[in-house]
Amino acid sequence: MTTDDAGPRASVYQRALGSKFAELSPVLQRYFGEIPAGHVGVGEGVYDIVGSRYRRRAASLLRWSARHEVLFPEIGRDIPFVIENRPLTGRLAGSRWFGFPGQVRVMRDTMHTAGDEIVERLGRDGGLEVRLAPRVEDGSMVLRSRGLAWRVRGIRLPLPRFAEVVVRESPDPEDAGRQRVDVRLRMRLLGEVFRYSGSFAYRILPEADSASAVSPALPTLSMWLTQNSPH
Repeated sequence: MTTDDAGPRASVYQRALGSKFAELSPVLQRYFGEIPAGHVGVGEGVYDIVGSRYRRRAASLLRWSARHEVLFPEIGRDIPFVIENRPLTGRLAGSRWFGFPGQVRVMRDTMHTAGDEIVERLGRDGGLEVRLAPRVEDGSMVLRSRGLAWRVRGIRLPLPRFAEVVVRESPDPEDAGRQRVDVRLRMRLLGEVFRYSGSFAYRILPEADSASAVSPALPTLSMWLTQNSPH
């Protein structure tokens, strides 16, 4: 399969990677592959660590970012989370819920392909654009940012290369049915400013079952998703 001859329902990752997609490990092919019509992808697991070491200095900015469902000021270890991937026409919509004690935070994004790149629009309104270059390394997926831009009222404003996002998804060496994720945001002069890293199990489910299927082992998120639409 190449980028040009990917099927009409191929995922954004299949389109960007082309024939390289087959080099991903089976557990990652399930996560990054096609989601059938009427279904969603649901992952649940625990982040070993999540948050920003600049949470106090950048508290106001992080609170503003949290209102737009991008980053947030909380930090913690062993934080339960749920991921939902929802296919749209030519795009993929993702939501991540973080179950901090007494607070559920949400990250949202949408993705589409532009040649061999993936364009990610972060936040509830998609105001921050990140262009990602995907690469397969020893069965793992590595996505590295090539550029950032603000999207304001339909106008795209490129940003200088002051920040870099690196995403690494790999099979969990301790459990063949799970995968590990490590996401890091680094800024020039400041170093690493935000990170989340952990492991999760991922399933493809009928759309109507996506909220009810969340494990009761994640009580904070189970209660929240029972009371709120995950869309």
